[in-house]
Amino acid sequence: MTVAKEPAAEAQRRTEQVALAAFVSYSLLAGGNAVCIRFSNRELAPLWGAGLRFALAAALLLLVMAVLRLPIPRGRALAGAVLYGALTFGGAFALAYYALVRMHAGFGQIVLALVPLATLILAVLWRQERFRTAALAGCLLSLAGIAVMSQAPLRESVPPTSLVAAVGSVLCFAQGALLVRRFPPVHPVAINALGMTAGAALLLAASAVVREQWALPKQAETWLAVAFLVVIGSGVVFVLYVVVLRYWAASRAAYGFVIIPFVTVMLSAWLDDERITAGFAIGGLLVLAGVYVGALRPPVSRPPPSLR
Repeated sequence: MTVAKEPAAEAQRRTEQVALAAFVSYSLLAGGNAVCIRFSNRELAPLWGAGLRFALAAALLLLVMAVLRLPIPRGRALAGAVLYGALTFGGAFALAYYALVRMHAGFGQIVLALVPLATLILAVLWRQERFRTAALAGCLLSLAGIAVMSQAPLRESVPPTSLVAAVGSVLCFAQGALLVRRFPPVHPVAINALGMTAGAALLLAASAVVREQWALPKQAETWLAVAFLVVIGSGVVFVLYVVVLRYWAASRAAYGFVIIPFVTVMLSAWLDDERITAGFAIGGLLVLAGVYVGALRPPVSRPPPSLR
């Protein structure tokens, strides 16, 4: 029996290592997204900027698909990829870009840190996951940290429409993650290539409806921000995100959204004159505790019943 169990245990350990490495990587790399979006919004109209970003990222990933000779999914798998893209890239980012026009990047990312709680609630409602006390405790600890941190980076009033848009973005992110696990699996590159294509089409259509000006950036810092968003913030981050979703429950994978604000607020303080106080450090410790309890702590293993 011991010999038979060892390969399975080793495979499980490697799977966990891959998921953890992808989780940490996407959480850290995504920290620059909100700052770059804010820089992009200073020169580009929000929906146009988001549509341009994901159109370029989709083209990049479609090229990768061709190089890797990845097949285009069909049937329910294709439908899942399109719905994932419509919610995650079309809905979530349309709302996030709009919110970040008048909202500091650090505070906007902190609002997005509500994604794990929203994902947990929706996962239970959709019966994808069972309710876990540890997950709820982790969410509550993280939310307590967010409540403390929100007083650190914000020293200006936020329009109610921006706050509502940010919360709507949270719900789109949460539901998009659940769709990845609900439909047949698709290669992480392929699902993002097709999803970003669908999302870009929706964003550009919305931009045309509201008659935004379509113009390319003129300033070097805007081009740098767009380049980061296309290659790293879209191509790399979301491929890693889907990798995590393949191995972890959606509510667990979503805890990256509460790690991202650390990088975002520090970058925003450096590049966008966003202030950091002791509240950020105190709240950050609570958030880290919540991430550990809800996502990273090894599950308590119960000893098997003794045979008599």
